[in-house]
Amino acid sequence: MPRPRKCRRVCHFPRTLAFSPDTGRDETAAVSPDTEGRSAVILTVDEYETIRLIDKESMSQEQCGELMQIARTTVQQIYANARRKLAEALVEGLPLRIEGGDFHLCDGREAVCGFHTCFKQKFNQAYAKSKGETVMRIAVTYENGEIFQHFGHTEQFKVYDIQDNKVISSEVVGTNGSGHGALAGVLQALNADVLICGGIGGGAQAALAAAGIRLYGGVSGNADDAVAALLSGSLNFNPDVHCDHHDHQHGEGHTCGSHGCQKHEHNCGGNK
Repeated sequence: MPRPRKCRRVCHFPRTLAFSPDTGRDETAAVSPDTEGRSAVILTVDEYETIRLIDKESMSQEQCGELMQIARTTVQQIYANARRKLAEALVEGLPLRIEGGDFHLCDGREAVCGFHTCFKQKFNQAYAKSKGETVMRIAVTYENGEIFQHFGHTEQFKVYDIQDNKVISSEVVGTNGSGHGALAGVLQALNADVLICGGIGGGAQAALAAAGIRLYGGVSGNADDAVAALLSGSLNFNPDVHCDHHDHQHGEGHTCGSHGCQKHEHNCGGNK
């Protein structure tokens, strides 16, 4: 029997999940992924991470392997596949989507991270209280007692610890200026199980799914009342919530890690 592949550690879920080529026929319109029957090139999240670390962060393959918790030879293979896919998309003018792969998202508690300025580590140290298996943690986008309506601009979460279906503690946590690409990581570092919010884009939804955080979107009104409604089973939420302002940036496909890494939970340290 072949050895199961070890999950690759990824610092952040990609903010932008889909790219479309411009054919030049109309400078104002990009080609949709299924235009003219052309299949999109699929770049997995772990392949994206090797590109980010090696090409953008200028790391060596050995350093990349240390952060992703895999061997350098595995990094070489993933990186080569990623570069080939990028070349195919660029040369052939094909759409590119980022989705899937064998990965787990860093939650800021792993000592392997060499970045002392990592915001996840800071949030863990400052806010992430240990909790038992019977405690559920709910986070709500928060402003002046109300549910803030645009996830990507959230400056505060109100975090509730729930035990025996009752709120046992709560506190307001600032996001320290973290934007779209980092807010899901903030929630993961806070060890949140559930998010209640207003509007939220597709990329952020995919990041939450990959982190194992349940989403109740499209909710408005008082934050405390929304948590009480969730606990009583009467919360009015929108399972198809989206954020119009950012839909053009994100893909519509299933982009979480559930069809990859989460099938091998015995190899992954970060999944809930």
